[in-house]
Amino acid sequence: MISFRRFRNTDPPALAEVWNESHPSRSAYPIRTPALLDRWVFSKPYFDPDGLIVATEDADGGRVLGYALAGFGPNEALSALDYTNGVICSVAVRPTVRRQAIARDLVQKVEEYLTARGATTLRAGPRWPHCPFGFGLYGGTNCPGFLASDPGADPFFTSLGYAPADTTLVFHKKLEAPIAIADGRFGMLRKKYETQVLRAASVPTWWHECVWGMLEPVEFRMVDKQANNAPAARAVVWELEGYGWRWGFPSAGILDIQVRPDLRRQGLAKLMLAQVLRFLQDQFFGICEVHAPAERPELVGLCKSATLEQVDVGTTYLKRVPR
Repeated sequence: MISFRRFRNTDPPALAEVWNESHPSRSAYPIRTPALLDRWVFSKPYFDPDGLIVATEDADGGRVLGYALAGFGPNEALSALDYTNGVICSVAVRPTVRRQAIARDLVQKVEEYLTARGATTLRAGPRWPHCPFGFGLYGGTNCPGFLASDPGADPFFTSLGYAPADTTLVFHKKLEAPIAIADGRFGMLRKKYETQVLRAASVPTWWHECVWGMLEPVEFRMVDKQANNAPAARAVVWELEGYGWRWGFPSAGILDIQVRPDLRRQGLAKLMLAQVLRFLQDQFFGICEVHAPAERPELVGLCKSATLEQVDVGTTYLKRVPR
């Protein structure tokens, strides 16, 4: 008889096994040691064992068959949790025991956990900023929701009453060939702006600190040489440590691309992206990944103009809690 319970401290090795059996696609990479779960899940200051439901063969501590992990998104200031926004971050069941409604029951259990603590909106699929868990283990550069390369996610959550909401386009740039990104504006921009590489990117909010954890990303900062090196644009880059094993090349991701509002539409973002790609190529990376939310057409256009190829799409799903 299948039993459901909260997380126990002895569960990580079994959870790693379930993860590895349940995530064969490009969306995630093998967990070679349970310490990775500690880094990206259990060490979060808001981790609650009640929000990690484990399915076992029996009530006496039998074999772990699957799990579901849920948490809460942040408030608008990214300074604390917002308990009205519940997020289902991961659901995994061993392939040998699927089609037994285990995943459906796991989702029901975490929904009960979230609503009991005040959630009025339920999200399935972590996506920035509603991503208490998932970053570093699933999705690549950032949290894009559940990816299309994970084909079971969409029919499963829609069958449970969740509606597709936000989408994120996933772009790759292979770096084995010379970077050829041309723009007639680059010559003038290079005369005025200089790119600096800062080995430790600044962490702007409490939520960034929580989600990124022990990550030490590199910051590329474009400054105005004619205005006392005033910042004009920035990009945050990190090494996609485990994904390189899955994708076959050392890989890096660009977390964030920002240009000062008064300097947009002048080619700065395109120039900075070209410089980041050349830097990564010089460091012997084989793939650079960029996520572009569909509601940001300027970022989607930037990726396409810089000859990045769309390789996946992520979706997050919404469900309102009946009052």
